[in-house]
Amino acid sequence: MSAVTSPSKGTPSSLTSVSTGRKVKDRLVQVLVYGAFALAVIPLLSVLWTVISNGVARLDADFFAFSMNGLSGRDAGGGAYHAIVGTLEQVLITSLIAVPIAVMTAIYLVEYGGDGRLARTISFFVDVMTGIPSIVAGLFVLALWLLTFGFAFSGFAGALALTILMIPTVVRATEEMLKLVPNDLREASYALGVPRWRTVLFVVLPTALTGIVTGVMLAVARVMGETAPLLLTIFFTKAINTNPFEGPQGSLPTFIWEQAADPNQNSIDRAWTGALVLIMIIMLLNLGARLIARFYRPAGDR
Repeated sequence: MSAVTSPSKGTPSSLTSVSTGRKVKDRLVQVLVYGAFALAVIPLLSVLWTVISNGVARLDADFFAFSMNGLSGRDAGGGAYHAIVGTLEQVLITSLIAVPIAVMTAIYLVEYGGDGRLARTISFFVDVMTGIPSIVAGLFVLALWLLTFGFAFSGFAGALALTILMIPTVVRATEEMLKLVPNDLREASYALGVPRWRTVLFVVLPTALTGIVTGVMLAVARVMGETAPLLLTIFFTKAINTNPFEGPQGSLPTFIWEQAADPNQNSIDRAWTGALVLIMIIMLLNLGARLIARFYRPAGDR
């Protein structure tokens, strides 16, 4: 039946008709949503356009093949090979340390901790660490690792500072993803006699893998652009140092900071190109992580 009779007025009204007031409200909400989206996208596109337009001029083979060793700010040429190598090594070490610790912490909070005192304490300190300024992490590593233990400036020291910043972000992202896994999957696994640790390892984690990888990449993107903790832990060098455990090491954030501080146009150009390369690396890592997560997630979700 396509129409019914209104009991008050005795006139037929369509079941699918929408009142004018609701249409107006719906259109108003759509305008607000699209406007908010535009407000968020316009600054992003502006930043990308500015970085690309200013950084593409020095995006050549020399920028990826040479360092700044022996060159001053006013000299043309040079590149960020030493900084790119340093950034990749430092982020790799940071991820190898932070991701296992953060994921296991999140697993404990969701699967084992419950409302216990230890779980509440860990959750509290994770919240505190989330709000720590990056320079505080650098000062902590400087005071403990360099001044107290007597180790020298190195890429590993910078990775330790970045680890402090990365752990809470990964913990919170992993925790939220694990909470989204339906309890029915856990209960079905337990009903088959599967131990909890195997349920977590082979049921819960694969189900939440895509979200966990996304959270990890967001954390990597955050720490990869940090400058303050690296200024205090890896120092400066214009030479190529592929050993992150010995001697000062370059990084893209410190390279950008150093080049941008020089008023010469050649240095400014290198700084813009360094920023562009940093964005490109983050985008490539995100793309690779999404492909890996898509390949390893459960077959039913592909």
